[in-house]
Amino acid sequence: MPLMRPNAPHNAVLFVCLGNICRSPTAEAVFRAAAQRAGIASRLTIDSAGTGEWHVGSPPDWRAIAHGAKRGYDLSSLRARQITRDDFARFDWMLAMDRSILDDLAAMRPAGSAGHLGLFLDLAPHLKHRDVPDPYDRGADVFETVLDLVEAASDALVERLAAPAEGARAAVR
Repeated sequence: MPLMRPNAPHNAVLFVCLGNICRSPTAEAVFRAAAQRAGIASRLTIDSAGTGEWHVGSPPDWRAIAHGAKRGYDLSSLRARQITRDDFARFDWMLAMDRSILDDLAAMRPAGSAGHLGLFLDLAPHLKHRDVPDPYDRGADVFETVLDLVEAASDALVERLAAPAEGARAAVR
C-alpha cells in the first residue's frame, strides 16, 4: 500500500485524537495553513475527528483556540466530531496523535480499507517525540509543545504531498 499519493489530483487527510478538542483540531488548522502556503490546499480534504463522543458539536478547547491564535491559526469555527466507519473509506491518510489512538483506529478499521493509518509525528522523524502529548489536563506549556510538534509534522506532510511523484515515492521506501 503506498504511503502517499504525491501530486495526486486529490488527497484526503484526517487527524485523530481522543476528544477532537485539542490536538486534532490544532493539527487540522495548522496543516490547512501549511497547505495553503504551499499552494496545495485546493487538492486536499482536511478534517479532524475524535475516537470518543464526549465533545461532539463543541468547539475546540479555549486554550487550544487561544494558543493557536497567538501563532495565527484560527480554530474557532471547528467543531468536534466522532470518527465514523465511513472515514476509513473517505480518507487516504488517517493520522493519530498518539499510539493509543493509533491502536484504537487499527481495531476500528474495517477489513479492506486501504487508507494509511499512522502516527502523525512519524512524518517528521527528526523530532524526538512520536506522540503528540495530550494537553487537556496540563498547563499552557503543553499547548505550546503541541503547536511546535504539529507545525513540524505539518510541514513534513506538505513537503511529501507537494513533492514530484517519483521523488516522493523514493522518500518513503
